[in-house]
Amino acid sequence: MAETSPPIPAATTLHALIQAGADDATALSSPGGVPLTFGQLRALTERTIADLNAQGIGRGDRVAIVLDNGPEMAAAFIAIAAGTTSAPLNPSYKADEFTFYLTDLNAKLLVVAEGSESPAVAVAERLGVPVVRLVPTPEAGAGSFTLSFNGAGAAPARNGGPAHADDIGLVLHTSGTTSRPKIVPLKQSNVCASARNIRNTLAFTAQDRGLNIMPLFHIHGLIAGILAPLSGGGQVSCTPGFNALKFFGWMSEVRPTWYTAVPTMHQAILGRATRNREIIEANPLRFIRSSSSSMPPQVMKEIEAAFGAPLIEAYGMTEASHQMASNPLPPRPHYAGSVGLAAGPEIAIVDEDGEPLPAGETGEIVIRGDNVMSGYENNDKANAEAFTRQGWFRTGDQGTLSPEGYLAITGRLKEIINRGGEKISPREVDEILMDHPAVSQCVTFAMPHDKLGEDVCAAIVLREGQHLAEKELRSFASERLAAFKVPAKIMILDEIPKGATGKLQRIGLAQKLGLV
Repeated sequence: MAETSPPIPAATTLHALIQAGADDATALSSPGGVPLTFGQLRALTERTIADLNAQGIGRGDRVAIVLDNGPEMAAAFIAIAAGTTSAPLNPSYKADEFTFYLTDLNAKLLVVAEGSESPAVAVAERLGVPVVRLVPTPEAGAGSFTLSFNGAGAAPARNGGPAHADDIGLVLHTSGTTSRPKIVPLKQSNVCASARNIRNTLAFTAQDRGLNIMPLFHIHGLIAGILAPLSGGGQVSCTPGFNALKFFGWMSEVRPTWYTAVPTMHQAILGRATRNREIIEANPLRFIRSSSSSMPPQVMKEIEAAFGAPLIEAYGMTEASHQMASNPLPPRPHYAGSVGLAAGPEIAIVDEDGEPLPAGETGEIVIRGDNVMSGYENNDKANAEAFTRQGWFRTGDQGTLSPEGYLAITGRLKEIINRGGEKISPREVDEILMDHPAVSQCVTFAMPHDKLGEDVCAAIVLREGQHLAEKELRSFASERLAAFKVPAKIMILDEIPKGATGKLQRIGLAQKLGLV
């Protein structure tokens, strides 16, 4: 009878999660870099918690992290989140966005790279948020770093040491249909439950090597790309970010057993697969994972043919610490057009009254489980709308469950724009465009895009007597919004079509304006 590995204890904190790997086993690596072992990662985490505690930063204090992709970002997230509340932010944000997020989070500290010229630094200084510089020490292992504090901190933290299971480990903002993005507070136990769910779904072991190309300010990259494989004792090689031109070189060097990405990345990789057939054949993958946006069935078929590996599509969202459903590994079947079986939380389909519907019926997808947040922060209205009396979380997505339990998503009930996995709040864009003195009216909405799924479009009515070119308005927006939020198309109209009640409506606007 074959020997089996002993089961890994269920971790409920990040500090416990990184105990999975052997001391001398590689945890983090990077192309061309020196590996960092689990023993070194644990020591780095202990040292970081102690350094933060000495500066008065402890459990529950919010630490904003603005770092580029790479092993330092992965290690910093783990080490900081293990003893405080981490808040990774997109490094491409502009000053206005950093002002909003740092204020909304009530950040106690900002971590940036040594020499960083991010606008976040000036914003933090203006807001009175202390800035600490992360100094990489790659010779000590990929992701290794020290923190350089400017001057003496406050009194040592009273609530020091590793975080507890019920402490908030990670806060992220999710765009809503309201003008303010909502704060999603994820407990240590939520994050660890999701990492465990993904580990179990994909059967991660110490023999697995992941190639991370996902951004690490994103729930997909943080949980599926980093924490899930580490929770199984496997290693992750962290790249500087997605680059289709470098992907196969990294694949040849790292020899990964898997990678996860959004569909647009997969499509870019697929476009270069034919000329890199030898590398693919020399480095067979156990599976490829896709999430954060729907994968076109045609593309799934081509990727599986090119790599000779199953493409496992999963369904995730921030409020569920990422994964909710996933297609299973072979020999169980996986289907194009389905996001698979419940993979951790319970999943049901309900009608408008929240009553469960039978298999095959279309309704709203609802979930509940230990990876799901307890509620949005300081937002009673959103929580009342998001949770049913039975404790189910309403995803805002519409779908069906097959008799076998496979979930298919048929559409979104909300107005959020899903641009290749990046979620954009239309009203956030509205508010920026409305700041232009020539703009009288604005409605931001989704228009179809053949590769991204959706792209950002805005309809504008100018003030009387004003003249403005689309290019000028896009330039205005690009100064205050991250590039992915800037409308790809801005239509300047005499009047924006209204609904029956006279309201400006985003849903269906692309069709009304002839963009579909």
